[in-house]
Amino acid sequence: MNAHEIDYHIYGEEMQYVEIELDPQEAVVAEAGTFMMMDQDIKMDTIFGDGSNQDTSVLGKVFSAGKRLLTGESLFMTAFLNVGQGKKQVSFASPYPGKIVPIDLSEKGGKFICQKDAFLCAAKGVSVGIEFSKRLGRGFFGGEGFIMQKLEGDGMAFVHAGGTMAKKTLAPGETLRVDTGCIVGFSHTVDYDIEFIGGIRNSVFGGEGLFFATLRGPGTVYIQSLPFSRLASRVWAAAPRGGGKDKGEGSILGGIGDLLDGDNRF
Repeated sequence: MNAHEIDYHIYGEEMQYVEIELDPQEAVVAEAGTFMMMDQDIKMDTIFGDGSNQDTSVLGKVFSAGKRLLTGESLFMTAFLNVGQGKKQVSFASPYPGKIVPIDLSEKGGKFICQKDAFLCAAKGVSVGIEFSKRLGRGFFGGEGFIMQKLEGDGMAFVHAGGTMAKKTLAPGETLRVDTGCIVGFSHTVDYDIEFIGGIRNSVFGGEGLFFATLRGPGTVYIQSLPFSRLASRVWAAAPRGGGKDKGEGSILGGIGDLLDGDNRF
């Protein structure tokens, strides 16, 4: 384990970004599309996989990159290296309103499990891999499928939580039930499974789906109040349909509602 030691500062409240300070020859790797700004002496380079094994064989590089396809991510990541003489900064922004969560892997036993679209960036040397579910229930009904992302190493990593983030520390045997989409990540010591809600009324009319996640300690769990899937579904539901009219425009009550909520478009 030899991840680069990086310093950082998180700015903002609802639309946050993280500024990472790099000493000479230090580097950070990030997902495509998260870059915000960087100093002059920062060199940007596209690499296979996560950069944790760039000195291995060609086959090893291809295998590392290929694992990312299983999580729905690109084969490539971007590395930002300080080639200057002094300290330099590079910044990465959150993709939608929420919180950026710093994860010190050295304090998490060298491993952290997160949902596949939560990872933002990490110190070079941190391995970004895949975590297969060993349980059929979790794979078919967990919302994240059989595969989640696995961050391994001894450096800093940063994940993104939509909306407001809740951090829960579970004692051994303590259980927390969570909507499957609201999970950001958890310590590798946490046991994760899927549980049927039960009851015909709950299942058919509850509007919360048929299953929720059961997280059992010991360990730390990070929960988000606004999963991207929930945000996207609300935007889609409010999007204009045929003819440019939005939801509610076809009725008198819809027009009154627009006036009451301040939507006074003409």
